[in-house]
Amino acid sequence: MSDALSITALSKTYAGGVQALDGVDLRVGEGEMFALLGPNGAGKSTLIGIVTSLVRKSSGRVLVFDADIDHDHALAKTHIGVVPQEFNCNPFERVRNILINQAGYYGVPRREAVPEAERLIDRLGLGDKCQVPARQLSGGMKRRLMIARALVHRPRLLILDEPTAGVDIELRRGMWDFLRELHAAGTTIILTTHYLEEAEQLCRQVAIIDHGRIVAEGATRDLLARMPAVTYVLEIEPTTVALPTLDGCLMRHPEPDTVEVEVPSDGTLNGLFEVLGSAGIQVRALRTKTNRLEELFVSLTGRSAREAVDADA
Repeated sequence: MSDALSITALSKTYAGGVQALDGVDLRVGEGEMFALLGPNGAGKSTLIGIVTSLVRKSSGRVLVFDADIDHDHALAKTHIGVVPQEFNCNPFERVRNILINQAGYYGVPRREAVPEAERLIDRLGLGDKCQVPARQLSGGMKRRLMIARALVHRPRLLILDEPTAGVDIELRRGMWDFLRELHAAGTTIILTTHYLEEAEQLCRQVAIIDHGRIVAEGATRDLLARMPAVTYVLEIEPTTVALPTLDGCLMRHPEPDTVEVEVPSDGTLNGLFEVLGSAGIQVRALRTKTNRLEELFVSLTGRSAREAVDADA
């Protein structure tokens, strides 16, 4: 598999000596759904800014589908669609025109741009807003518009910088479904997010960046396997019955209606429900205690994603 994005020894130092990136090496395979995780100030937005030619790098090399951003600048840009954190469309321009004009910036003929814009308008639920000025859209609709704008020239690589920040749960899950469709159709997707559950739900490959360096990278399942144990929470019918034992598992009974079970990361829950049932404990629901990528993030950086956001905001 070829690389959609290849980054080698990438560094960026801003005026005043602030080093945002410190020798970053990163590979994103073609067709991947890839998560770049890290707190505010970790270097995510700087990295994306360099890849999309909005920020000038200090040193290093960046290839987008083998097009060097220094020597094949125009070609590299045609491969990329980017959805930034902040809404940056012309607030007085109508939704349909924003998409058609955006396609024109990439040399897409109007006869192709119009049907593609209309397809995206329909797919992203903007149909009844297509003739509305962008400033009249709700926050969720603005986010959909920016995704449509990023896709209208049919890029091979879509980069989304905190795409679900500040949107409601229903819209977030709708966007997840849409991203899965794009990925299934062959689009390479890079997602940056503070919602670590998004990475676990959507992405097979993950990199965690902190203080301008990649501190972990690999398959999501392999990174999660680094965790020594996983804690499950079982909601049970309230009882004071003594807990049974199960080899390899540590069980606690913090509340009458709750049992916590700690299982080694390479272990299973086989036999758990049988021994609980034999003890007269009826299980109503099962969930993990915390997001596992959140736990991994804490183990690598020494702080939770929320603490990191608050500290760096």
